[in-house]
Amino acid sequence: MLDKAVGVLWATAAEPCGLAELCERTGLPRATAHRLAVGLETHGLLHRGADGRWRPGPTLGELAARSGDALLEAAAAVLPRLRDLTGESVQLYRRDGMQRVCVAASEQSSGLRDTVPVGSRLPMTAGSGAKVLVAWADPATQRAVLTEAAFTERTLLDVRRRGWAQSVAERESGVASVSAPVRNGTGQVIAAVSVSGPVDRIGRRPGARWAANLLAAADALQHRI
Repeated sequence: MLDKAVGVLWATAAEPCGLAELCERTGLPRATAHRLAVGLETHGLLHRGADGRWRPGPTLGELAARSGDALLEAAAAVLPRLRDLTGESVQLYRRDGMQRVCVAASEQSSGLRDTVPVGSRLPMTAGSGAKVLVAWADPATQRAVLTEAAFTERTLLDVRRRGWAQSVAERESGVASVSAPVRNGTGQVIAAVSVSGPVDRIGRRPGARWAANLLAAADALQHRI
């Protein structure tokens, strides 16, 4: 049964899925897949969104943070403060090849918000977090991403000049975000910290509102690691 539960986790890590999709990806009977998914959801290992689809849950991030990853340990202290300061959802992304992975998140307990569960894999072609990670990536990665990106090489130059990136309805309609790079002790960009929320609340210039707070949070993360 443990093997089947792990299979359910892997199936939802690839892309959020409902019960029918879960059965298709795992080969499990409908009743078994549902029972395992609900059990994993109870323990926070899966999260079911408003669309009824399961995604990796917050407990996975908490377990990873306790495994000795300095960045995740730092995020556990810094992200909630940034969430409380901005009143918006906060995420931390790492690049994994041609995707970015949400490795930590902190959200308000209620109200309209942009929910990105820990473990979510998003494209590198749109969004402020993607711009930050691509702006400081190696030239080969930049060239590969720019062939399909919603932004241009000039955008990346501006990101490096300002030290942060913003996007409005770029990754998802109605959502705006602003992101800043997180560096290690040698100055290498290892992650992007982001604040995101509804455009109607954040506005169409989220950088003007939150960039300074993002940069301070990025500095706090770097200091802790």
